[in-house]
Amino acid sequence: MKHTIQALVENKFGVLARVSSLFSARGYNIDSLAVGETQDAKVSCMTIVVNAEDERILEQIKKQLHKLIDVITVVDFMHKEYVSRELILTKVSKNKNNKDKIGKLVKKHNLKIISEGKNNYILEICDEFHRAEEILKELKNVGIKELMRTGRLAMGK
Repeated sequence: MKHTIQALVENKFGVLARVSSLFSARGYNIDSLAVGETQDAKVSCMTIVVNAEDERILEQIKKQLHKLIDVITVVDFMHKEYVSRELILTKVSKNKNNKDKIGKLVKKHNLKIISEGKNNYILEICDEFHRAEEILKELKNVGIKELMRTGRLAMGK
């Protein structure tokens, strides 16, 4: 089961390494990690998505996160209402056969064309994870050349 966890941490050297080591020490791979400053430059927000079947171990990780000196708060969005988004940049092939398909996808999913070159488009997708996955499935038919993802961001309602 996927868990989205948010940790507000002091914006200091080494905090990211200490937080991520808690997950790896328990054998959990971090599926997504996004970190950035908040409205206060001294505080960063970490959004961590981890696939954890064992709820007890995940609870231990959250308790240990709370114990780290540089961690201010920890929120597990599992049973809370929240909004999440992910930014994806993708380079897709541009040719006579798929120009109309790309145009339809741009309109259908409200994608942004960031750059148009001779042989490709660079598209921006900013959406909820599941919708972004659906868009990517449709874009695979067009021909994805390159793909970059930021990781999920989440905010409680």
